[in-house]
Amino acid sequence: MIKIFKNSENGLQEIENPETGCWIKVIDPTAGEKALLKSLEINEDYLVYSLDPDERARIEKDGHLLILLRIPYYGGESEDIPFTTITLGIIITDEFMVTICKQPTDILDRFALGTYRGFSTTKFYRFVLQILLLTANTYLQYLHQITRKVDALEDNLEKSTRNKEVLGLLKYQKSLTHFTTALKSNELMMKRLQNNPVFKKFPEDEDLLEDVLTETQQAIETTNIQSNILSGMMDAFASIISNNLNGVMKFLASVTIIISLPTMIASFFGMNLDNPLAAHPWGFTVTVVGSLVIAVGVGVFFGHRDWL
Repeated sequence: MIKIFKNSENGLQEIENPETGCWIKVIDPTAGEKALLKSLEINEDYLVYSLDPDERARIEKDGHLLILLRIPYYGGESEDIPFTTITLGIIITDEFMVTICKQPTDILDRFALGTYRGFSTTKFYRFVLQILLLTANTYLQYLHQITRKVDALEDNLEKSTRNKEVLGLLKYQKSLTHFTTALKSNELMMKRLQNNPVFKKFPEDEDLLEDVLTETQQAIETTNIQSNILSGMMDAFASIISNNLNGVMKFLASVTIIISLPTMIASFFGMNLDNPLAAHPWGFTVTVVGSLVIAVGVGVFFGHRDWL
């Protein structure tokens, strides 16, 4: 899918054909759309890099400037890794800017809706910095969501005897690992941008780049903290689940012993042998009451020793 946007006096407008000062938004392009991009003298390798889900963040310049960025992506709770990262390619030419991504992303959609303050398609380098800043903020937003989901799993884990909740924590641990790798890669790329004079041409852009680095470093620190907490939590709750299961087994074993006592006594009196209560009119009652008294006594003893 290709959409082309350009700022005008009436705000952000969607146009049919590329013009000077426009933004070309590309999402999972078809073969025909790739051919169209090549006709605009977009390097084919740039297209391959931008659509590669495992490409690392970096900067390349071969005629046009290519900025590869790792952005956060939420695939849904049914996925093995709910929160992961994908590649976003940003290509800057003399006439227009192109963004290429394999999946739709809220980051670009916010710009396409025209709701981002101070956004202009004609200011390419400032637009790049705004994308970087929104990316860092989105990482922080997703980290808060992960924290809330982990807290909900923590409440269920306290009484759990299953591995379901631990496996849920493992999914978010994988998400944090992806975030950590992507954020560090982004940080290195952004430090290279600091050495590029075009991003320091205006004081506003230089300040914006500083904000981007600050937010990215905050996201890295937050991710590391959450990852360390989650790792310790998984170890702790694995022990809690084992203890909960041991408690259940202890309870079942105690109940089995208590129930087996009346059964054993009844077996003695059920043998095909003479016994002193066989002809007694209260023989059955005495046997039942005695069995119950012994079972209750053993139950009280087990409860006193915290075995039940």
